Amino acid sequence: MNTTVLAAATVGNPVANIGIFSVFVVVTMVVVIKASKRNATADEFFTGGRGFSGPQNGIAIAGDYLSAASFLGIAGAIAVYGYDGFLYSIGFLVAWLVALLLVAELLRNTGRFTMADVLSFRLRQRPVRLAAATSTLTVSLFYLLAQMAGAGGLVALLLDVKSRGGQSIVIAVVGVLMIVYVLVGGMKGTTWVQIIKAVLLITGAALMTVMVLGKFGFNFSDILGSAQSAISHATTKGVSSRDVLAPGAQYGGSLTSKINFVSLALALVLGTAGLPHVLMRFYTVPTAKEARRSVVWAIALIGAFYLFTLVLGYGAAALVGPDRILKAAGGVNSAAPLLAFELGGVVLLGVISAVAFATILAVVAGLTITASASFAHDIYASVLKSHNVTEEEQVRVSRVTAVVLGVFAIGLGILANGQNVAFLVALAFAVAAAANLPTILYSLYWKRFNTRGALWSMYGGLISTIVLIVFSPAVSGSKTAMIPGADFAFFPLANPGIVSIPLAFALGIIGTLSCRDSGDPERNAEMEVRSLTGVGAEKPLAH
Repeated sequence: MNTTVLAAATVGNPVANIGIFSVFVVVTMVVVIKASKRNATADEFFTGGRGFSGPQNGIAIAGDYLSAASFLGIAGAIAVYGYDGFLYSIGFLVAWLVALLLVAELLRNTGRFTMADVLSFRLRQRPVRLAAATSTLTVSLFYLLAQMAGAGGLVALLLDVKSRGGQSIVIAVVGVLMIVYVLVGGMKGTTWVQIIKAVLLITGAALMTVMVLGKFGFNFSDILGSAQSAISHATTKGVSSRDVLAPGAQYGGSLTSKINFVSLALALVLGTAGLPHVLMRFYTVPTAKEARRSVVWAIALIGAFYLFTLVLGYGAAALVGPDRILKAAGGVNSAAPLLAFELGGVVLLGVISAVAFATILAVVAGLTITASASFAHDIYASVLKSHNVTEEEQVRVSRVTAVVLGVFAIGLGILANGQNVAFLVALAFAVAAAANLPTILYSLYWKRFNTRGALWSMYGGLISTIVLIVFSPAVSGSKTAMIPGADFAFFPLANPGIVSIPLAFALGIIGTLSCRDSGDPERNAEMEVRSLTGVGAEKPLAH
């Protein structure tokens, strides 16, 4: 899911890329307008009226999860690092098993609109909702910022927009389109955008996979052999010595490097089940059974996509070559566009480029609806108004929040354009894993869990993650840092998951056991019954 800014250069025909992307925008806008005819109530605006089937929601989840960075970044990592690059795909896919087995059904049964509905079900409403909303907004903002800033670099590569001013305009256009999708379509319109984008992205990847396999007589072993041969004959320093069929090309060597990979893997595997925009998708289906079906569909589609990246990555190494990939604008991220150009010329590249850019649009729309719903439902309606608010007012506040958040994201995206923003996505996953997942699991499975435990876990996970990231090599002290000229890093790992996630789990236990409050037995029993059966899941929560 890493989003890396690409250097200014052009690949293929910019006019074709813009034209195909414009067609996508027009088609999806028509769909959004048609889907928005009923968006007056909070249930319709936040969850699409719970009217999506399991397969539809599963496709939308895949669209929400598979960003352009997954397509470009993972394929490129496999092309240059081989086995170690594919470890990203494995981590992202395994993460869905955690969501399926531990979270999806119970979360759908217990909550109504947001993650905070579950976390505050049997705890003190105001402080827990405020903490949950703070975590949701933090994760969404960092994820949103990475996607927005990445849009500028992606356009620089694919649409030949070389000036920072031109890239800033593109970031602004993405932000405006995102705001329009959310304001007009709500969750229903956003979901259909994600469904269309997922179908296009997976279809495009499948087409390229078949074309690569066809080049080698549908013999995957020949692709691996050709990729290793191309790596061996590379002239780029350090590349020719890599064995891309064995582990260690990227995360071998020092003990710190190996621990850093374990830390990153821990954040990715556990973070998915705590991502607010993924969790909110479970409320768009009518029953817990459909929630389970949606995750199964998501696992199947995402798993197929990541298998495609294995073929595309090694295919790019074999057909394009690591030297050409690394010397192109964007380095490893150029592998997929260069492979598309090699396979199908300007037309295929135009399609793949437009789909890649469209993925950013769909992802940021999903993040915006989640963040705006959290503010309107958890902070405005619950904390500020003590639930004395109409559904129409919640929807209006959510729309205003979407505009404010969109403008804020545009400004930050423009400021971060040209910087290394890869760490922002890792931070989003690490925050989700540390601040959200422990409290979700404790709330669902531990009757003794109380408000102090929830607050200590959420704020402790949030603060520790951000502090460790700020003082890590991701921000300063290395050539690839966000501030390369400074060095105030004292934490050696680029991702703090191996420290902050266990700390958050421990803080939840310590906070709970250090407080005599064991909650309301009747409320605990109600949550257990609702989480296991779904009885009363559509009703507003009692407070």
